[in-house]
Amino acid sequence: MSPLVSIIMGSASDMPVVEKACVFLNELGVPFELNALSAHRTPEQVSRFASNTKGRGVKVIIAAAGMAAALPGAIAAHTTLPVIGLPVKGMLDGLDALLSIVQMPPGIPVATVGVNQAANAAILACEMIALGDSSVAAKLEKYKAGLCEKIEKANSDLAAIRYEYKTN
Repeated sequence: MSPLVSIIMGSASDMPVVEKACVFLNELGVPFELNALSAHRTPEQVSRFASNTKGRGVKVIIAAAGMAAALPGAIAAHTTLPVIGLPVKGMLDGLDALLSIVQMPPGIPVATVGVNQAANAAILACEMIALGDSSVAAKLEKYKAGLCEKIEKANSDLAAIRYEYKTN
């Protein structure tokens, strides 16, 4: 089984955040790999990794990083694959990481999700893969229908709550 998604984190301490992406991909049956690389501590390995990922069949890279958050941009500089930046809350409630990731120079785009929103990174990666994979597309449609059902149930539950001045 070859990975379609590569999840890279700046250090193993990012795993509690990244785990939500792993769980989502695993539940959808989308093969993924998980590695730790640092843009600052292992720059040569980051370059080699990013340069070789496409040739291994990976379709999307999720790069999780906190603080200076250079990892997503460093990876994007060495590949034409889509890179999704996942800012990890560290200093400044993750605002520093978020701003580092979204302010990429022209020609080196990095899609970005919210701080600590690993599940959204995985969903976006699956949406990208689904453009050419009908099996993943069908699984995403089922997942999104489930989201609708959860809201419909919540509204049904809320309708049962009674207050003297509640009108619905």
